Amino acid sequence: MQNILNIHDNAGLMGGEIHLRPFAEVLREVQEHISKNYAGTLKDDPDQSRALIHSYIRKYLEEQRLGVEGMEQGELAELLYGEMTGFSFLSKYLYRDDVEEVNINQWDDVKVIYANGEVLPTKERFTSPQHALDVIKRMLHKSGMILDNAKPYVIGHLSNKIRITATSPGIVDEDKGLSVSIRIVNPRKLKKEEFVTYGTATAEMLDMLSVFFNYGVSMCMTGATSSGKTTLMSWILDQISNDKRLITIEKGCREFDSVKRDELGRVLNNVIHFITKESDDPKQVVSMVKLLELALTMHPDFLVVAEMKSEESLQAIKAANTGHTSLTTIHANGCEDTYYRMAALCKESSSMDDATLMGLATRGFPIVAFAKKLEDNSRRLMEIAECVGVKAGVPIMRTLYRFNITDNRMENGKAKIIGHYEKVNGPSESLCKRLRGNGMPLSLQQRLLSA
Repeated sequence: MQNILNIHDNAGLMGGEIHLRPFAEVLREVQEHISKNYAGTLKDDPDQSRALIHSYIRKYLEEQRLGVEGMEQGELAELLYGEMTGFSFLSKYLYRDDVEEVNINQWDDVKVIYANGEVLPTKERFTSPQHALDVIKRMLHKSGMILDNAKPYVIGHLSNKIRITATSPGIVDEDKGLSVSIRIVNPRKLKKEEFVTYGTATAEMLDMLSVFFNYGVSMCMTGATSSGKTTLMSWILDQISNDKRLITIEKGCREFDSVKRDELGRVLNNVIHFITKESDDPKQVVSMVKLLELALTMHPDFLVVAEMKSEESLQAIKAANTGHTSLTTIHANGCEDTYYRMAALCKESSSMDDATLMGLATRGFPIVAFAKKLEDNSRRLMEIAECVGVKAGVPIMRTLYRFNITDNRMENGKAKIIGHYEKVNGPSESLCKRLRGNGMPLSLQQRLLSA
């Protein structure tokens, strides 16, 4: 027998009886209604039609007084929209600007990482291992990736802002369904004042990084995943003069959006964004190395290799050593460790000896900035350092700034890191000479770079 719940709308709308039915029945009825009356909208880009379709669902639920036990009407509409557009309840998390990652550990265990560092379980869950697999396969279909027995792990994307790493049975237990990491690039661009307010860095540190890059000094941002490297890089790129040509190269999907427009939509700056292309046909593959070779023929003033992970590392280092001002990221445990990591990655595609690779890495990227997400979820630029040479295979580091931790506390059951930024040294004379040679005014150097 159909359940009936009496409620009265507090917003002043006409009250009435809400008919509680199983979710599957409500989904089927709403799908039929939307498909019959708004098929054209469903064919449009989901990013553009999301609000419109959602409003149609809400309107139909209100008119028909339909509900599901244990769900508020807004929550039900969101879940219905998710199922109809293919991504189930995940849809409500994919388009928020306060969500950084969605992790599916197994079909009934989904955790969300928020921008403030909180890790919280979702209220919703998939109905079965197969349901979870079906949803993720539909998400991967966007980038042409197939998750099946022949290929039980894939890396794909849903859009330029959403990366997906998925594994299925064969790698995880069949009764768990799958495991997935969905990385969502926060669409908000932070201003310098926000970095300072959040304690990520001081204004002086940010100005120094911007000046270094604008006047021809290549840099590497290093740290673990979610340490804030990409967000900081995006700010640095936004400081580039509009008449300078910037080319960025990313793998699989695009995180950077450095194109500037005026109020009429006209492009103000000079930017090209490249992304790699994967394919089962080797002839169709466009790798980071290929894009680097292409970019170097297009006369960039600034070149960004989004991340050093593999064979592209050597090519990026070579480019930085041939006068192309470059910015990149790498996963390493500190400024000095960055160069060992670079050399190790280069060894995968080169027979050069360690000393030669270390020399190329340190000369190519003389400035390294190490970012870290601390235990209290704050993101700090822990150190900015200059490599002034190599001795017996060991990089000689000159620390310019560092974040000093003075105490670790527990406040209201949460970790609290206490510390402060310290200016340790100014850049070396050889780096200052290089900056002057690249056009940096002496007055600016004296104001920003003195010890």
